[in-house]
Amino acid sequence: MLSINKLHKKFHQKIILEHVSVTVARGHIALFLGESGVGKSTLLRILCGLETADGGSIALDGKETDLSWFHAQHKVGMVFQQFNLFDHLSVIQNVTIALERVQQKSFQEAHDIATQLLLQFGLVEQQHKMPAQLSGGQKQRVALARALALKPAIMCFDEPTSALDPQLFKQVVQTIETLATQNYMLLIASHDPRLVQSLDCTIYLMEKGHIIEYALSKEFQKNPFQFGQIKRFIEGHRLG
Repeated sequence: MLSINKLHKKFHQKIILEHVSVTVARGHIALFLGESGVGKSTLLRILCGLETADGGSIALDGKETDLSWFHAQHKVGMVFQQFNLFDHLSVIQNVTIALERVQQKSFQEAHDIATQLLLQFGLVEQQHKMPAQLSGGQKQRVALARALALKPAIMCFDEPTSALDPQLFKQVVQTIETLATQNYMLLIASHDPRLVQSLDCTIYLMEKGHIIEYALSKEFQKNPFQFGQIKRFIEGHRLG
């Protein structure tokens, strides 16, 4: 279980996150909804070590951990909105590079792990292609394979369904659901209201660095009027 307690972040004098507390069990999905700039992506970036927190603590399986240790142990994998693949490396090299350089695995061991992941995501035939030769959906799967190669306990997704057509959206949802069955702790930052209806998750609506309302997706679907702020956010985005 991941426990985030009173996480705080500000940039200059602007508060980005203010005492955000969340618990995510293994096999569960936390969906952070909100407009751009409300802090949801910053929360994921702090977990991944790309931003530093100004306060708060994180515990994993009941043990409070220092964030530097958390990152050094590669407990968190991240799939970025723009994928952040290395354009000068082939698909398989994008997956093996961290295995070889970070975990000091041999070329053959890294290659074997990468091949297995590419097989899992239907990318073996693309393994020698460059990122520029891939579709958006293929790039996303390469980014996911790269993140999973280091065997994290937690997976973060930043806007994973942004601008996707219905077929690709369905594929992404299926992938996230499969990871949940494999006992990953999953955190998603998004403004896509379709995810509320598609995922069995806990919804956290964020505004100005705060979680202003939360609900289990099943409870929200049964009685959306009980969660007025989430309901208004979703209706606003559907109209948009």
